[in-house]
Amino acid sequence: MEIRVNQIVLNGHTFQYRESGDVSAPPLVVLHALGKSAESWDQVAAALGENYRVLALDQRGHGGSARTNTYTFELMCDDLLHFADALNLGRFSLIGHSMGGTVSYLFSQTFPSRIDRLIVEDTPPPFSDEPIEVPSQPSGPLPFDWQVVPSIIQQLNVPDPEWWARLTDIMMPTLVIGGGSSHIPQNKLQEVSELIPNCELVTIEDAGHFVHEDNLSAFLAAVTRFLSKGQAHS
Repeated sequence: MEIRVNQIVLNGHTFQYRESGDVSAPPLVVLHALGKSAESWDQVAAALGENYRVLALDQRGHGGSARTNTYTFELMCDDLLHFADALNLGRFSLIGHSMGGTVSYLFSQTFPSRIDRLIVEDTPPPFSDEPIEVPSQPSGPLPFDWQVVPSIIQQLNVPDPEWWARLTDIMMPTLVIGGGSSHIPQNKLQEVSELIPNCELVTIEDAGHFVHEDNLSAFLAAVTRFLSKGQAHS
């Protein structure tokens, strides 16, 4: 399946995204983890591109997108809104992993009428826990802006309690996929699934945090089953 790499200016910043599938197919936006890029979704996009228009966005500071020096989950949520509006995506389905998953919760709480179905891979919204130390910057070039790391860790360490309080505002069908043996507490994913009114939790045991990389077939099976539920078959 061909993957097309495009650039677009959103709110004064250049963003890069990868697109696969037919332009007239139902749109599906995918958001990557901290330090990753849209390319990390290529295998998923190749499979889902058979039935969906898959749009994988390089979030700010990552991949081919702008290094903006300012990074928050809220700004990434705004970026997604500008992206969806620029591409005339009235409603779309959304998959987010890790950092991209938190952006996806936030977007779905704030703009619930825009999302058909929500899928979050192995992350709850940030919650108060042992503070995370900012690691020292590695030497050598990075495929992302290092400034993202201390910015996002700051929000993980001092999370907005509203993000949990507003999980009940996520009204669209939602699938949370846990990796089982992950550094993410799986009981937190269970809590999320109980707070979101129409939510299913699927655990892919021993997949770890990067479920779609470590057990692609099980990830795709869960996602395709969930996305095809309730669709009118011609």
